[in-house]
Amino acid sequence: MTVRDVFRAASDGLPDPGDRPAGPRKKSKALEELPALGAELDDLQERLFAEGERSVLLVLQGMDTSGKGGTVRHVLGMVNPQGVRYQAFKKPTPAERRHHFLWRVRKVAPAAGQIGVFDRSHYEDVLVPRVLGQLAGAELKQRYREINAFERELADSGTTVLKVFLHISPEEQLRRLRARLLDPAKRWKYTPDDLEARERWHDYQRAYRGVLRQTATAAAPWYVVPADRKWYRNWVVAGLLLETLREMAPGYPDPGYDVAAQLAELDAAKALP
Repeated sequence: MTVRDVFRAASDGLPDPGDRPAGPRKKSKALEELPALGAELDDLQERLFAEGERSVLLVLQGMDTSGKGGTVRHVLGMVNPQGVRYQAFKKPTPAERRHHFLWRVRKVAPAAGQIGVFDRSHYEDVLVPRVLGQLAGAELKQRYREINAFERELADSGTTVLKVFLHISPEEQLRRLRARLLDPAKRWKYTPDDLEARERWHDYQRAYRGVLRQTATAAAPWYVVPADRKWYRNWVVAGLLLETLREMAPGYPDPGYDVAAQLAELDAAKALP
């Protein structure tokens, strides 16, 4: 059974955020395995970049402190940044609100050869308005349809969409929020808005379950990753990305010239003065 098989979103609810249904049981083992995973990821990412025909979009969603930024740092940090396009989505600006909600997302979709990463994504334009009571009924269903069509469009154009929900428990979130306040080097990550969102925890969980039900498609399935253990979260996401790239099997392109002839010309070339 593959990592994707184990963590593909199920229709019968969310797993325990502290669970470890596959892979290493201890942090030391996960850290021992990550360098080999990283080396293969780096090789496949270079092949994808050289091939220049297809791309990957890694969508990271989760509650505050679930580890979206940490995942990017620890997993995507193992590959060449030249081939990665990172985009963090914040609250839409007034200018962005004047456009369709997918307008700002389309502009930053990964180009051919890239691994794109969305730290939060177009799903914020479903989750937040739903929780705040600004979107429901027919309008909500319409956004689901538009998102599914957009992701189908990406897939048809050569982008493999890998959507990951980092599932954290409220107890672990509380510990991480407290740690941010106690560490002067991390206080910049904390805002009072974090507590407001936390007060709506159950509303957000319902909203996430709705997203998983309505937008998990054959073209863009969801994977739910238990995120209470940072080291385990990183191992799983690395595994999901690695399996995705393995299946794509990118290869180096034909150089378009006679290698032997070029070597002969180099050997015959005069040395520079």
